[in-house]
Amino acid sequence: MKDEYDVIVVGAGPAGSITAQTVAEKGYNVLLIEKRQEIGDPVRCAEGCSKDTVSPFIDLDPRWISAEVEGARVFAPDGTLIPMGKDSNKPGIVLERKIFDRALAQNASKSGAEVVVKTSALGLLKKNGSITGIRARSFGEEMDIRSKIVVGADGIESKVGRWAGIDTTLELKDIETCAQFLMTDIDIDPDFCDFFVGNNIAPGGYAWVFPKGNKMANVGIGVVGSRTNEMKPIDCLNKFVKERFPEGKAIELIVGGVPLSRPIERTVGNGILLVGDAARQSDPITGGGIYNSLRCAKIAGDVIAEAFSMKDYSRNTLNKYEKEWRETIGKSIEKNYRIKELFMKMTDKQLNDLARSLDGMNFNEMGTLSLIKQLIKNNPKVFFELRSLF
Repeated sequence: MKDEYDVIVVGAGPAGSITAQTVAEKGYNVLLIEKRQEIGDPVRCAEGCSKDTVSPFIDLDPRWISAEVEGARVFAPDGTLIPMGKDSNKPGIVLERKIFDRALAQNASKSGAEVVVKTSALGLLKKNGSITGIRARSFGEEMDIRSKIVVGADGIESKVGRWAGIDTTLELKDIETCAQFLMTDIDIDPDFCDFFVGNNIAPGGYAWVFPKGNKMANVGIGVVGSRTNEMKPIDCLNKFVKERFPEGKAIELIVGGVPLSRPIERTVGNGILLVGDAARQSDPITGGGIYNSLRCAKIAGDVIAEAFSMKDYSRNTLNKYEKEWRETIGKSIEKNYRIKELFMKMTDKQLNDLARSLDGMNFNEMGTLSLIKQLIKNNPKVFFELRSLF
């Protein structure tokens, strides 16, 4: 590594790689660092999304598509089925994130970014109120690396934001703690991603089964942080698997957290910018963050390049990123946060009643928000406080 770059991106997940690629494509010197020795491993994701989530940012490649699905199904606590999907315009896929993340980092490298693994940020360099680089440790050696802009793409546990004085604190009710098995030898419908809700299944969250081909699937559970005292995620997962897949075999376990908060107060400063989970940009309803991260990363990269053309790396200039992501992704996050807050308070009986209120309806080509709109229409008293959102 050199001792100075135009931009340093901390974290080589999807948000970091797309930011690095976008800036490097404009001809600027970019360093992309990853604290782990392997990009994409360990996986901390259920891996489900739609093709049009990723296709604007990377060419689709069968190497990192584990399975294609027709749609999704939601099961109420009493087993009432809400079939969603068979949307020909938005076919679903289950990723192989270990390969997908590396492909994104490879694209960043091909665009001119320098990618270095096993390299951690230890702190930020500052001068006259601006961020001017990072203190790093790479393969046991500590060094100062200077830059005009530092991008924090270091996930839910982001330290970059805190070091820069940005409040990224999450309340327990705004964190989903998750556990997931990669399971084999299980009997599932390979054409659907399944979701299971219920306080006896996953307090304040849900369970999922995402096919990965050859009788394999990601089977996981997320529990809202404020309710983990009722049952730990791994205990919920073991119970869920024992009941539904008693003959299945778990060949991998991952654990992690997902931010389910409303947008934080700010994501930029003088010479600093946050993106992805570090900026709390995941969907508060589903916890999904791939599309939001990729979209915001592209915005970030374009704004950073514009800052260099102006030779102005101040918060005032970088605020263009703040404004643009809040006007797009941010509005959805705020709306979905209010919906999440209401759903978290519901009893299993209320969830069952909501599911039954949709009996007989055609859900082909209906997404999450369309489903919620229909629930509000069918249950106006329950969702009275959310009517203004739609």
